[in-house]
Amino acid sequence: MNNWPETLSNLRKAGGKFAESNPGVATAYRGLNEAVNQGTALDAKTRELIALAVAVTTRCDGCISSHAAAARKAGATEAELSEALGTAIALNAGAAYVYSTRALEAFNQF
Repeated sequence: MNNWPETLSNLRKAGGKFAESNPGVATAYRGLNEAVNQGTALDAKTRELIALAVAVTTRCDGCISSHAAAARKAGATEAELSEALGTAIALNAGAAYVYSTRALEAFNQF
């Protein structure tokens, strides 16, 4: 489906170009990620598994490539990732259910 190492490489190149044109935002974004990685309650592997599950729910290919590489580096297993992704799938179904009730509510208010 995708060449994920190539996606990550392209993302890094594009990110570098963005950083040149908007260094303040790029610096702030890097600072946010550095702050997240300084946390002590979760280890790096757990943070990356969470990040991958969130990347799936937000449908961000760049995030998937970046956090898949980081999860592999942090020692995550395919079984751990599959369980984390199962949670993302369940949550997306739940979110669709909740937002369906909102859509029905909106429809009925008109």
